Amino acid sequence: MPAPPATAVAVTSYSVHLPADDRFDTAVADLPPVEPGCPADRAHTLLGRKGLLYKEPATRLALCAVHRALGLPDGVRPANALDPRTAVVAASNLGNVATVVDVTRAVAKEGSRGVSPMAAPNASSNVIASSIALWFRFGGPNLMVCSGETAGLDALALGALLLRAGRADRVLVVGAEPDDETAVAVRRGPAADPTTPPLRAGAACVVLEPVTRAAAPLATVTVGPTLSRRVPPPTRIVVGPGHLDPAAAWGDCYGAQGVLQTALAAQLVAEGADGVAVLCGGDDDGWRTALLTPGRRP
Repeated sequence: MPAPPATAVAVTSYSVHLPADDRFDTAVADLPPVEPGCPADRAHTLLGRKGLLYKEPATRLALCAVHRALGLPDGVRPANALDPRTAVVAASNLGNVATVVDVTRAVAKEGSRGVSPMAAPNASSNVIASSIALWFRFGGPNLMVCSGETAGLDALALGALLLRAGRADRVLVVGAEPDDETAVAVRRGPAADPTTPPLRAGAACVVLEPVTRAAAPLATVTVGPTLSRRVPPPTRIVVGPGHLDPAAAWGDCYGAQGVLQTALAAQLVAEGADGVAVLCGGDDDGWRTALLTPGRRP
């Protein structure tokens, strides 16, 4: 019989994978330093060459973030057996929008014969999550979240729910966004707000496990409900808009931003902070918070 589901969820590993970009400052006071990651077109230096052909830039960045969160050596693709108790929840609003646009235009111009059979799978909205599961051989539930500015924390909440429901023993919550021309245009929209940070390509990963199973919990995490208005989080240290805001300095990862901020919050807690809140969202999509506290086994 499986053990009863745990009620407390721990962060046991994390990673931030932001390719170097001269447009942004990487030195933000009170935020942990972030080591630049390889760009999508150099993902083979971290993941190995085999299997990357025709993969979307956002998918490649997501794979890099997972690779780093799992502590795998550079250039080596894992050859482990299928793990049916590890789930994947991915967050991205624009990950494959360029492919969707290209496929739509090709069909309109040439019919279905104009679509490359190698490009067509990337038109699936679940392509990032499914690619991670296939690459690392994770056989648990596999979900994709595309819910606007709260997507990262929505994915985190779904990951915690999978653990509490006993559907998985480990969940990798991954966020990734590209910054190609199509993605930038969609994000900007017809009425661009000049105060909005520019879109930045990047990815992040947070590994969740029940506290009762975690060998070395870095932090305990609780995700709050989605609210229509912005409510100040109940901690002194807050990672998000108006506080310690990586988007203002590094660029906005949009759907991945909540995962990225959670990874940074986990690092702050691991370094000694008593509690760190994550604030994510906007007036159009709503607001969501998560609270991370020091991880302690019961």
